[in-house]
Amino acid sequence: MALRRIVRFIRQNATASIAAVAALATMFFVPPDALYLDYFDINTLACLFALLAVIRALRNIGFFEAIAKTVVHRFKTLRGLGCALIAVTLVCSMFATNDMALLMLLPLSTVMLASTNNEQAIPFTFTMQAIAANLGGMILPFGNPQNIFLNSRFAIAFPDFLSTMALPFALSVALIALCCALGYKPIPLQEGALVRTADAASGASPAGGNASALNASSSTEGMANASQAHKTTASGAGQASPAPGRSSLPRGRTALYIVLFFVSLGMVFRTVPAGAGVAVVLVSLLLADRKALAHVDWGLLATFALFFVFSGNMARIPEVQMFFSTLLSQSTLITSALASQVISNVPAAILLAPFVDGYQELLVGVNIGGAGTLIASLASLIAFNHFRAIKRGMKRPGIAALSTKRYLALFSALNFGFLAVLLAACSAAPCLLP
Repeated sequence: MALRRIVRFIRQNATASIAAVAALATMFFVPPDALYLDYFDINTLACLFALLAVIRALRNIGFFEAIAKTVVHRFKTLRGLGCALIAVTLVCSMFATNDMALLMLLPLSTVMLASTNNEQAIPFTFTMQAIAANLGGMILPFGNPQNIFLNSRFAIAFPDFLSTMALPFALSVALIALCCALGYKPIPLQEGALVRTADAASGASPAGGNASALNASSSTEGMANASQAHKTTASGAGQASPAPGRSSLPRGRTALYIVLFFVSLGMVFRTVPAGAGVAVVLVSLLLADRKALAHVDWGLLATFALFFVFSGNMARIPEVQMFFSTLLSQSTLITSALASQVISNVPAAILLAPFVDGYQELLVGVNIGGAGTLIASLASLIAFNHFRAIKRGMKRPGIAALSTKRYLALFSALNFGFLAVLLAACSAAPCLLP
């Protein structure tokens, strides 16, 4: 029984567990000493905590879901609905981080597509939402976790950040729009059987990452809320009815959380001291929503701390210094993008940062490196996990007919296609990387 719990914990916290093993392994080469204290980027951890806590509080009141449902209910064709779901995911990833965007919107996508008898579009939609979440968040310093770290470490001015990421972001948006135009048919939406809470996935077998990020209860909750709100007809006369007990957002808490969100952004942009910002967020949520603090993605914060130890120790090993210096001297862009395929883009950013002087190629590399393999980004694992969860938990013929192998084939084809195009374009644009 104890062994099962340990295995379950490791599976639910795969990234943090790998980070812990990696950190412990390097301690044999660099025993703990006073320099360990210099490894930790406290400002990054503070910014990440504040953003995760406030975003969780906004999610608890249904803020993002309300916006998403308002947008997607305006579309009457499968192409319009699919494009709206992916566009909302892209925009949410810019402000709510890529993994949070998927946790909020994958359940909504499931309900919208299943309730209109378009289950066959789920694999393509999930794949494109993962791509949109990974590549959409690259444009802002707080859109992806690795951006928060690199922005803090290199003290990147906001205009410089935007100019560095403008080309890969614009190209990503264009490619996403093209894929959406080709991937969806402009067929009218049909009224199908309303997806009920009982049909929702009741459990998930984590594919990696931390427990909170891959907990299926979040999926079930999102499906329930969205299913109560969804009612669409082929003639376009369908109306969205609010979920019981949630006819409107609580004005007071909504206003408070939006203020706290801007406080968190001030921390990212270094206009609000990290200590003061954390104190404001912590005290406010202790009074307004303690559950938001309890459900902060502590696994992600622990992963960052452990990888700080790992990368700090690696930077002190002469052989490792020589190895990475040689690789990075050839191409920081390609090295960081390829490293992301193996160890994920957040660890790649933390590992490689000590070995580079400039941030541009590293910043671009780890962001476009989120496309590619299933483990290149936690967001991709979340999408795959949710796909497996609905196949196992939703008793609908259209869902059961979906193939996991075909999902992985489609995911790989599209992701590696995006990665190849973005790498080629960014490598050929020296003006992007001064």
